[in-house]
Amino acid sequence: MTVAQSPPRPLDDGLPQLRATLEDADGLLLCLDFDGTLAPIVDDPNAAVPSERNREAVASLAAAPSVTTAVVSGRALSDVRERIDGPSIYAGNHGLELARRGSIAVHPVARKRAARVDRVCSALEDSLASVPNCRIENKRLTGTVHVRSVPPAAESVVRRRTREAVDRFGGDALEISLGKRILEIGPDVPWGKGQAVELIAADVSPETVVVYIGDDVTDESAFRAVEPDGVGVRVGNDDPSSASYRVRAPADVAAFLSWLGSTGTGLVE
Repeated sequence: MTVAQSPPRPLDDGLPQLRATLEDADGLLLCLDFDGTLAPIVDDPNAAVPSERNREAVASLAAAPSVTTAVVSGRALSDVRERIDGPSIYAGNHGLELARRGSIAVHPVARKRAARVDRVCSALEDSLASVPNCRIENKRLTGTVHVRSVPPAAESVVRRRTREAVDRFGGDALEISLGKRILEIGPDVPWGKGQAVELIAADVSPETVVVYIGDDVTDESAFRAVEPDGVGVRVGNDDPSSASYRVRAPADVAAFLSWLGSTGTGLVE
């Protein structure tokens, strides 16, 4: 179902309704993005860590029998698993990798096209080496060109050379998508965070409330996957989104997670 985009309402406006919904539910499936949601956005992606309040809140919710927690990130699966403990499910590379029930599944097309991603990333390491503060992250199944600290005058060069490399080594097999100050390179397949969340949700009771919290363009498919029966919460400003509600920053995410673990539900003893 397609959800029309409009500015999300402040989350505080929806807490009474959410509490009533949770009281009638069998449980809660809580799906969380990492960067910009559990961890503040930083110039160096390697330095990103969840806030202590978010770390503690996730651990508390993950330990509750009636709560299933999942992290759904653009980071590689091995990377995001090292950064936050507790969740029983992890989806990396925008859902192309999924760890659950003791095994890891990788999208078969993404696996086949990983060599193309590697060639693109290698080419960009050379062609963008002269651009100040431009960082190429090879995540095996996808690649990310970070432009957060790139001088504005050089951004057009980064975009042009990225497109040239993808056209040369990826052809129709790869695509470029935009995020917050990043260019994402990945397989041109109809799969993303939304499909990963749908797959995760298929394993829980139909009476389970699904909540997804994220901050970026890639999270919009996940918001569409959970709305309107579940709840999408966008972290950031009031730009139009498929999420119903918004909070401002990871600190507000921590407050909401704490609410879920206490006054929000009876799911955590």
